[in-house]
Amino acid sequence: MNALPAPRLRPSPPILLGRGLGFFALWLALIGTAPADWPFGLVAAAAATWASTELWPADGGLSFSGLARFVLRFLPQAVIAGTDIARRAMAPRITLKPGLVGYRATLRPGLAQGAMCAVMSLQPGKLPVSCQASGDMLIHCLDTGAPVTAELAADEAAFLRILQGGRDHG
Repeated sequence: MNALPAPRLRPSPPILLGRGLGFFALWLALIGTAPADWPFGLVAAAAATWASTELWPADGGLSFSGLARFVLRFLPQAVIAGTDIARRAMAPRITLKPGLVGYRATLRPGLAQGAMCAVMSLQPGKLPVSCQASGDMLIHCLDTGAPVTAELAADEAAFLRILQGGRDHG
């Protein structure tokens, strides 16, 4: 006897509307607010909303307060890390200890783990070069003497506050 697959949960219309407005707002932020461009933005937002119904877990959600806290944490860190890299590059004696550092993420494999790797790659001085389904990551960093794993754990904790469902997010 073959078991029928469980029906896929679909987001409710208010959730789809919120996603669509969010995608449209992102489009406006990236492209600009010229009214002549809005039809293209609406089509792009509709396509992104449709894609999100296929790719985003039906029971997953985002915490806007977690997202705001993450952005407020991430932006100053990026500036500080970029300044540190520039300082090291301009120093008469380069004080770099480049190398690879291992880190085990606690997120389940899937979109959330991939998104966390992508966000980590935006931080100057740290670049994930391998993200395994087991959660094992290999991070290239410019200073292996720095507390990289502690920073990554704090980054992951901040990232988890964005996801409703936390570590169970797939």
